[in-house]
Amino acid sequence: VTMANIGEKVVCLVAYHIFFMLFVWSYWKTIFTLPMNPSKEFHLSYSDKESLEREPRGESQQEVLRRAAKDLPIYTRTMSGAIRYCDRCHLVKPDRCHHCSVCDKCILKMDHHCPWVNNCVGFSNYKFFLLFLAYSLLYCLFIAATDLQYFIKFWTNGLPDTQAKFHIMFLFFAAAMFSVSLSSLFGYHCWLVSKNKSTLEVFRAPIFRHRTDKNGFSLGFSKNLRQVFGDEKKYWLLPVFSSLGDGCSFPTCLVNQDPEQASTPGGLNSTSKNENHLFPAKPLRDSQSHLLTDTPSWSETSAKADKDKVGMSNPALTMENET
Repeated sequence: VTMANIGEKVVCLVAYHIFFMLFVWSYWKTIFTLPMNPSKEFHLSYSDKESLEREPRGESQQEVLRRAAKDLPIYTRTMSGAIRYCDRCHLVKPDRCHHCSVCDKCILKMDHHCPWVNNCVGFSNYKFFLLFLAYSLLYCLFIAATDLQYFIKFWTNGLPDTQAKFHIMFLFFAAAMFSVSLSSLFGYHCWLVSKNKSTLEVFRAPIFRHRTDKNGFSLGFSKNLRQVFGDEKKYWLLPVFSSLGDGCSFPTCLVNQDPEQASTPGGLNSTSKNENHLFPAKPLRDSQSHLLTDTPSWSETSAKADKDKVGMSNPALTMENET
């Protein structure tokens, strides 16, 4: 069983190898890209570890953790309002970071541990995982589409009576079934990207210092997409890392209502050196700060000029860490 038209053969051969190459490339990158772990600044110092071990569990331990996290961009809390701490990795968890029981590590912006790739899907390889789903879906759809005419001939007795016709039937059913399952999984993760959520955050909404908000990290479809795929569109379809940020901080749309900062104007920390500076109180990551505004960068002059505009210079558009 073969195609009769030479042009059709060439087109199918070229398209097949393009889809196959991109599928294998993205699958390889998803498997062998190591999940990113929190940087050293989130690990407790030796003295903080000793203090934590000496203190009884409860408020005294939280006081140690609050001192350790006071200069870190940490905005999410546990259900009880406590600092998120991993007692296995001995670190203060960045926002959107979770401990994987399989890898036995804290993974930045952990989505899930995937048995199909035997790896954690998180900040470092989430784009690769999405492309793997996309290209595997396209690959299966291409196989099903090119096999469809021969599958129809099988049932109309239009194929020669050889063993190949049974291979055609099996190939079509396999490609079609994988297409259905992959389309639902890919569609689900496209929805997650559009809402700037992880799989874990769908099941348990992030708890910020003032309230729980399931859409706290969402900045709108365009900016959510850019967080995962980056600013340069030429890299969007290639399995090369182009995601914004360092995996330890993320912007949020929430209004900062932290009671610890309520005594200063606009939610700014009392230790701020400049009262008119409209950056959040915690350190921001420069690689993502431009997502908070449509202008190329913030300056003290422009921030002061826009101070009275409703919704324009909200100091609570804070850069949040991954949990």
